[in-house]
Amino acid sequence: MKLQEQQVKDLATGAAFLATGGGGDPYLSLLCAQQSIKQYQPADLISINDLPDDAVIVAVGSVGAPTTSLELLPSIDDPVIAIKAFEQHMGVKVDAVVSFEIGGANSLIPIVAAAASGIPVIDGDGMGRALPEVQMMTYSIAGISPTPSVAVDYAGNCVVFDDVTVMEYEEQIRDFAMQRGGMVTTVEFCMTAAELRGCIVPNTVSLAIEIGEVLRVERGNAVELIERLRVVFEPTAYGDIVTLFTGTVTDVATSVIGGYDIGYATLRSDKKDEEDIKVDIKNEYLTVWAGDSLRVCVPDLITFLDSETGQPINSERLGFGQRVTIVGIGCPSHFRTSKALDVVGPRCFGFDFDFTPIEALTPQ
Repeated sequence: MKLQEQQVKDLATGAAFLATGGGGDPYLSLLCAQQSIKQYQPADLISINDLPDDAVIVAVGSVGAPTTSLELLPSIDDPVIAIKAFEQHMGVKVDAVVSFEIGGANSLIPIVAAAASGIPVIDGDGMGRALPEVQMMTYSIAGISPTPSVAVDYAGNCVVFDDVTVMEYEEQIRDFAMQRGGMVTTVEFCMTAAELRGCIVPNTVSLAIEIGEVLRVERGNAVELIERLRVVFEPTAYGDIVTLFTGTVTDVATSVIGGYDIGYATLRSDKKDEEDIKVDIKNEYLTVWAGDSLRVCVPDLITFLDSETGQPINSERLGFGQRVTIVGIGCPSHFRTSKALDVVGPRCFGFDFDFTPIEALTPQ
């Protein structure tokens, strides 16, 4: 598939839907992707199965607090600078790029790199949603090291990270992002196609495009749109979609702490007999509570939609008085294993409870 302007627009919307509030607002990255397509060429979206086993693939994206991206504007040059610096450092030619996460802006940055470099984008990603830390990617869970990696700041300065553990890398890259204004572009997880085949969450880019098309064509009441999206999700690796709540945002409190947007939101239901809702945030929406009752938790997906338009709302765009519909979605099976839950389950975010699947918390 050639990623033309309309496909990229739909991808931005669909990726925001899958982002669970994180990944960065896709608007500015969408502008960069559109400019790259005009300036260079449309990017090719291909299956991982279209590449030979020894093809060299890297993950490209941004690291930092999503609110920073609203002020520290991205550049179409940064992903290309990062890839060229990585190729020079490693002495390799990159054959294709893949997303860290399908969520938000990070779904579009590989397209910027691909269009300028004349290489394809792989249809898939390392999360099937958005999550805040590098060890939470399926690539890392599969044992692939994120380093050697190259990070590029807003001024085009490159820094190489090498010979560190995944947890050391997470700390170092987060510190570097904070030192350089809060957001950097990185190239990491150098993999062969054979390695990527074993850990990619497949077909998420094309899924996001399909979701975005539905939200564009049938724009309107969020609850009604969810019924249409059930059909889109049925053949995928995701679980059921559940409409959890419709109401009004009464408070949002987040701060940039250690390179993350951390805080909470509270909401009042449209129905008088329903309890108020609280949502915990660390870049992404992590939990939904109705009083003391847990309704859904990470790594299952939590999506906020504008109740009137059905458009997804990133956590940094959430504000007092918005009327929203909260949707829960069962995460891909990649994150239901004990090995994955050791790095993406609720306890990894400081909660004192284990993961319970959404289907057990909200039986249909």
